[in-house]
Amino acid sequence: MFNKTKINTSTSTGKTNRIIEGTTLHGDINSSTDFRLDGILHGNFTSKSKLVIGPKAVVIGDINCANVDIEGVFEGVLKITGLLSIKSTAKLKGEVFISKLAVEPGALFEANCQMTGASAQLQTLPVEKQ
Repeated sequence: MFNKTKINTSTSTGKTNRIIEGTTLHGDINSSTDFRLDGILHGNFTSKSKLVIGPKAVVIGDINCANVDIEGVFEGVLKITGLLSIKSTAKLKGEVFISKLAVEPGALFEANCQMTGASAQLQTLPVEKQ
């Protein structure tokens, strides 16, 4: 009598969550999809996808993510498994643990930075004898 068609609701390819300018959140965000933040977040952000912090956005907290583009303000601890891209309008302060880093001229980057994976690459480089 009823058609038992199964609908896949877990597909999130090509979808992006968005918090618009003028919105302030206090708390943690966990997302399985790409995320664009143009508002203010006082809390932590966790995702296996990409986060874009817009030019008027402010994030005070920790981020654990695959890739991040920062155009606005961030203060806290960043743990990025892929690329951290800091745009010319960005202001970043805190601790950064990343695989890859791109910083545009004009960006404010006040952070202790550790390139994860870089130490393994350095250990395999030949040591020159003087």
